[in-house]
Amino acid sequence: MQSVDRAVTILEILARRGETGVTEIATELGVHKSTAFRLAAALEMRGLVEQSGERGKYRLGLGLIRLAGAATVRMDLSQQSRPVCERLAVEVAETINLAILDGDAAVNIDQVFGPSALTTHNWIGQRTALHATSSGKVLLAHLPGEVLKARLAAPLERFTPRTLTDSDALLEQLEQVRTQGFAFCVEELEPGLNAVAAPVFAQNGQVVAAISASGPSFRLTEGRIPEVAAAVRSAAEQVSARLGYLRLE
Repeated sequence: MQSVDRAVTILEILARRGETGVTEIATELGVHKSTAFRLAAALEMRGLVEQSGERGKYRLGLGLIRLAGAATVRMDLSQQSRPVCERLAVEVAETINLAILDGDAAVNIDQVFGPSALTTHNWIGQRTALHATSSGKVLLAHLPGEVLKARLAAPLERFTPRTLTDSDALLEQLEQVRTQGFAFCVEELEPGLNAVAAPVFAQNGQVVAAISASGPSFRLTEGRIPEVAAAVRSAAEQVSARLGYLRLE
């Protein structure tokens, strides 16, 4: 814990001072010069700091831009999608979630309750299975081929009798997701819960999130899925446009 705190302090020192030597860093941290050097070297290996032309002088590295960019994308997603999701929640009268890919799971980063919501279950921050959720299927469907193949190499967990656990069958379904522009789940994660999701594209054309509408199966019936899917797709396209994505017909 102490090493992490000191490493973060080094970043703060470099942000304040610009180029700084190990001796100055050690003095400000109150540690031996060798300790400061080891901490700086560890940060350098990760690209978070770099050495300037003058040996011993460190400055912030380009790796911080990558981390800042990821945080900016997430903040932009939440800011740009919120009004669209609020309108969608009213339109379909269901709960709306915004999810991103996080390793082997989908993580909801924002949520809006529709006027017909029976419960106020908070999905924000929760990790959900990619193969058993509509958002997860959208995120899977737009992964590069080899990455997708690797994700489906492990056995797929069964959550309900309707969970799709056959990887070949799932691959066929993901092809349909790419073609039709949305994914749906019918009681695949939880009994009595259905959902529909569509992809959100960034300016570079990559899928960065999925917007979903979910509700109880007695209200969000299988027969209602095409209607809700059209609304969800429209909302996802609006958010994509807000992020600078230009769809080429």
